[in-house]
Amino acid sequence: MNEYTPFTKQALANLRNPDTLQWYIIPLLAIMFYVYASEVEKKNWNLIFAGLAFWGADWINEIINSLVLHFSHYAPIWGTPGKSAFTVLIGLNVEIMFMFSIAGIVWSKMLPEDKNLKIAGINNRWFFIIAGSVFSVFIEYLLNKADMLTWDYNWWNAKNPWLIIPFGYMTFFIISFRVHDMKSRKKQIITVSALWGIVILSLIIFGSLGWI
Repeated sequence: MNEYTPFTKQALANLRNPDTLQWYIIPLLAIMFYVYASEVEKKNWNLIFAGLAFWGADWINEIINSLVLHFSHYAPIWGTPGKSAFTVLIGLNVEIMFMFSIAGIVWSKMLPEDKNLKIAGINNRWFFIIAGSVFSVFIEYLLNKADMLTWDYNWWNAKNPWLIIPFGYMTFFIISFRVHDMKSRKKQIITVSALWGIVILSLIIFGSLGWI
């Protein structure tokens, strides 16, 4: 059996530890509520569903990351061993969670109304998918340099970002923008409900098994 890496041991010590709780969780929660409430007030349903889709896609990634740790007994693909108000999953702390909860809305606000408009010679949706993914990985690189977000596998690190860009972020943007552009409100509701159904069911099943 493999032995946990030092970063993994540190992250596990903080995992769902109530002693790390801080009051600033409350204003983070308030900011998330305010962002969604503002879009509901304006009836910007496309933005709301895009935001929920982005957030749900991240949760699926985080659950998979936790399962990698469980079955490898070595390390998650990424970990969050640094200081946090609360570590929800091995690679997801409450600060990251609230950021992803509104990230889909923020990026979708940048989308031109014309889906066929080109930016720098490419479709604007793909421009923002690529730009958003590269920007996000750059932020991860800075966090990694500070040992706040850690990578223990040589195929997922700063020297090999080729998996992080498509699987770490591009999938979030693709799903979020597709939901945003759906013409049918029913399809948006079904897609987002299915996505979050997978998240909730996975948390219940894998959580009860002690795998995450």
